[in-house]
Formats: sequence, structure tokens, C-alpha cells
Amino acid sequence: MAGMPSPFRILSAVAGGLLVLLLALPLVALVGHAAGGGSVAVWFGPETREALTVSLRTSALSLALIVLLGTPLAAWLASARHPLLPWVRTLVELPMVLPPTVAGLGLLLAFGRAGMLGGVLSFWGVQIPFTLTAVVLAQLFVGAPLFVSAARTAFAAVDPELTEAAATLGSGETARFLRVTLPVARHGLISGATLALARALGEFGATLMFAGNMAGVTRTLPLAVYGALQTDPEVAIGLSLILLLMAGALLMVLRLAERGIERKRDASR
Repeated sequence: MAGMPSPFRILSAVAGGLLVLLLALPLVALVGHAAGGGSVAVWFGPETREALTVSLRTSALSLALIVLLGTPLAAWLASARHPLLPWVRTLVELPMVLPPTVAGLGLLLAFGRAGMLGGVLSFWGVQIPFTLTAVVLAQLFVGAPLFVSAARTAFAAVDPELTEAAATLGSGETARFLRVTLPVARHGLISGATLALARALGEFGATLMFAGNMAGVTRTLPLAVYGALQTDPEVAIGLSLILLLMAGALLMVLRLAERGIERKRDASR
């Protein structure tokens, strides 16, 4: 009958709706429980402020390092024609699929006292594990691949005719990158930075193994949730709601960045 949806569309709608329901139920349960109980009162406690401060400080530092170091790497990955390129890409993206505990163990074996760089660091009086620096390194390790991957895609999508036109006008390579490539690719960079920041804020396993769970020093919000769940579930729910709201806000930024990319594509057609 005309106007009736096909069996394929019906099955697709049912399957898609079921998946959305499975994804939404835990979030709705978390928000509903927090709204109906006293979990929100946890937001104003000193432990929450400490964990939130550590999370914001470390994630801001890790994001700054990720953008500073990852932007030139992503530009190289997007433009280079080197035989080592596939290997470098694999190495950069590998942390995205590693279990967090493996990442934490790797960081310990690299920067711990008995690790690869342990002797050099000890000689200079530097101790990284179980410090704020360890939290930043753990967040960088898991967040950098997301930024580099998104930035590489953004740089690869830049029309080479734009940079060639700038070159004919006398712009050097650095000027072309700063004045042409970066502005054109900015929405992709914002998307990558947002994903990296969200990943850094939510990092748990590698941080716990490499930095520990010391209040006011290395205890981030995810670690605070883990600790509170064993003693006071209401506190854990309140802290989880903070992370949920922060993640939602970051995803909204990501959607706005994607909308900017779509507008740019439509304008170029």
C-alpha cells in the first residue's frame, strides 16, 4: 500500500530505537535518582571542590600540551608522503584502543623509578608517578590521539589551492600555515580539542595506576566517584552527575563545531 513504510524501515526504526533506549536508560536513571534524592548537595562539599579543582587543572594542562604538540604532528600526518607515515599513525592512534590499565602500566614502566627513564629522572631529582604531573601525562596519553586524528582530517580537507595562492603572493610556509591552513581547519581542531578534553576529564584507569588516588593531589572527579561508591553511593551519584553535565556541555560545543563545518561545506558548493 502506498505510503506504508517498508519492512526495512520498520526494522531499522525498531533496532535504532532499542539502541537509543539502552543508551538513554542509565543516563535517565542517574539524573532521576540525583533529582529525587540529596545527591546534588554533594556538589558544595569540600571533597567535591578538591576533586573538581584537580580535574579542571590537570585537564586544562593536558589539553594545552595536546594542542601545542599535536597540531604540528597532525599537519605533518596530513601532508607528508613518508614511508613511515602508516606506522606513525598507528603508533599515535594505538592508545585509543588500549585498555586503561595497560596504559597506566605502560606509563609506570616508562616514567616510574624502575622504568626506562627512571634513572635519568632520579638523577635530576624528578619524580613523576603519584604526582599531579602523572595525572596530566595519563590524560595526555589517552586524549592526544583523539585530537591528532580529528586535526589530521581537518588539515587534509584544506583545499591546497588556497595555500598555493598564498604562496604565489609571497607568503612563507609558516605564514601560510598560520594565516590560511589553521583558520580553514579551525572547526576540526575545535572538535578534536573538545573530544580530547572530554576524554581527559573522564580518564580513570590509567590515572589510578600511574597517579594514585590522593585527595587534593591526584584525585580527579572519576577517582572521587570510584572512592565514594565504596562508602557513600549518594556522593558517587552526585559526583557522577557533575561529570555527566560537563560531558553534555562539551558535546554541545562539538555539535556547534560540526555545524560550522557543515556551513562551510555548503558555502563552498
